[in-house]
Amino acid sequence: MNGSQQHADPLALYVHWPFCVSKCPYCDFNSHVREVVDQEAWRKALLADLAHEAALLPGRRLGSIFFGGGTPSLMPPETVAAVIDAAVAAWAPQGDLEVTLEANPSSVEAARFADLAAAGVNRVSLGLQALDDDALAFLGRAHGVAEGLGALATAQRHLGRVSFDLIYARPGQNVADWEAELARALSFGTEHLSLYQLTIEPGTRFATLAAKGDLVIPDADAAADLWDVTQALTGAAGLLLYEVSNHARPGAESRHNMSYWRYTDYAGIGPGAHGRRGGCATVRHKKPENWIGAVVRNGHGAQEETALTPAERATEALVMGLRLAEGVDLARIGAEYVDLDAVARLAGHGLIALKGDRLRVSAAGMPVLEAILREVVAD
Repeated sequence: MNGSQQHADPLALYVHWPFCVSKCPYCDFNSHVREVVDQEAWRKALLADLAHEAALLPGRRLGSIFFGGGTPSLMPPETVAAVIDAAVAAWAPQGDLEVTLEANPSSVEAARFADLAAAGVNRVSLGLQALDDDALAFLGRAHGVAEGLGALATAQRHLGRVSFDLIYARPGQNVADWEAELARALSFGTEHLSLYQLTIEPGTRFATLAAKGDLVIPDADAAADLWDVTQALTGAAGLLLYEVSNHARPGAESRHNMSYWRYTDYAGIGPGAHGRRGGCATVRHKKPENWIGAVVRNGHGAQEETALTPAERATEALVMGLRLAEGVDLARIGAEYVDLDAVARLAGHGLIALKGDRLRVSAAGMPVLEAILREVVAD
């Protein structure tokens, strides 16, 4: 891959806030419940971790900041503002800086949206997850539909750009139910939706229930029917599929997440945060106490920094880039890392297309993306 091209692309900054009010049963993210958080210590530690990355990435232009978690809407707005200010001081913004914050749609957190906007957040991603109270209870969410929609309305008042998540292919969910729920979601007029089929992740409470036979999600055929409805309704509403689980109006795509999928450099700070810095993979200490202890000792929370081989980088770029409707540029990645025989075979089934140097998964192939990746990424 072309390293100089990566340096020409804007840098993305990911900031991980690991704390949540409670742990959801489907979640395998690095999230933790703590009775007390020393906010001043955490603010200082995040700024120190950021300064470490800034010293190693001089002269870059900053395209986006993303506060993820955990539940970053629990962060004090002054901490958010301090991180944004430090990032802008370290790296000059390229164009209008996109600053996204993930938020739970509770009334308590929604009350902070005005202050978060004043701190510099201009895009929010709300974890609504469902528009059905029974489904929300099943998913272990602390909010109900009314509270969630109240938070959505507050977000739309205070922030220029709003997205929200829904989880579908839930146990017992049929096409008619999902069609009605998604139509209601689209009626709120947000520029972006993230729509995820429920998957059973190892180590979660749902995985334990599934292993005992107490949780059964829709089979592949039923999930495919739900996928088809999803594409039909979002497309008709003008929210185009640009990534396997993400839909947006043209120009409203998540610029930060596009940095991941297009495999450009991003700095990651905070517990468990990953980064890609000039061909080097960085990983922070995962447990909050271990991360903040490392920052105190070393001035940063990095646990591992690994130089990736060209083959490893190409594989990552393919796995990430084929998630996108636009696909990947093999001239940039390297055609030698693709199994062209597998591409030809899958193209014959209408699942993938190669036109010039552009390789992309078709609309018919997106529902079986994981299987396609196993086929086309050369060993």
